[in-house]
Amino acid sequence: MASFSACSPLELPHKLSLKVAYQGVPGAYSELAARTACPGCFTLPCRTLSSAVLAVESGEADRAVLPVESTMDGTALRNYDLLLRHDVRVAREITLFVRYCLLAMPGVHKAALRRVMSHPVALAHCGRALARLGVDREPVEDTAGAVRLLSTRRMFDAAAIASARAGEICGLDVIDEGVQDEAWNTTRFLIVSRDGEVGVARAPKKTSMVVAHARDDAMAMLRRVLSAFASRGVNLTKLEVVGGDGVVVRKGRRLRAFARVMVVDFEGSVEEEENVREAVKEVEGSAAFVRVLGCYASDKTVYNLE
Repeated sequence: MASFSACSPLELPHKLSLKVAYQGVPGAYSELAARTACPGCFTLPCRTLSSAVLAVESGEADRAVLPVESTMDGTALRNYDLLLRHDVRVAREITLFVRYCLLAMPGVHKAALRRVMSHPVALAHCGRALARLGVDREPVEDTAGAVRLLSTRRMFDAAAIASARAGEICGLDVIDEGVQDEAWNTTRFLIVSRDGEVGVARAPKKTSMVVAHARDDAMAMLRRVLSAFASRGVNLTKLEVVGGDGVVVRKGRRLRAFARVMVVDFEGSVEEEENVREAVKEVEGSAAFVRVLGCYASDKTVYNLE
């Protein structure tokens, strides 16, 4: 397939045989993230995020795209759960500017709309625009899927919220763009693989890991982790507790349940920097479970989709 987005300055060219799994159908934002991160790749649409990650774990795909954070919703904690349950590693990160478009059948105007379909998150992100339209909101599995449904059923009283590319694929018109409530709307994606970072040029490194303690004491967890990294001058970029309803993690071939775990992102590499290695070792000394999810190139660029 032809590449949609320009190559990242941190990413070396990929073989055309590279397969990248994502949730949704062509035109989904996760597909655009895949094409931005891995130009020239074959994209593998999956119905769920879980099946996308499983495709990597089983060898059906080389990479999978996992949305983990947005400016409007914060961290997608449930998606981190997939990293804990499956034997995959973070290979890189990519942040995209997300511009929501209102798409309709050719010739349809806003006044004719009675309902708007999209993923529940997209509908929530565009709440004010939808309220002004006075339309019903219909949630579907993904944004690009809403466009496909609208096109195949030829709905002339409905619109979809999705990317401009999704509308182009299905022959729909963009009747409005930038309909999100907040003008600055970005989503951070993690690209996961079986072996972690590959084919990336030299760049400052970043590491993601999870920590769990046998006793459910979130404050004690925070103090230990903060102390281990702060005392060695290692900068944390994320420190967030996941759970409350229980979290299942993979340890070797076994699954183990904890009341909660902590997601920790920090600058530096365990393999390359002694102070980082010592900080992680100190955390391991007091934790019941520590798993490094991946060490990868830190990429602070926000890539524009359209």
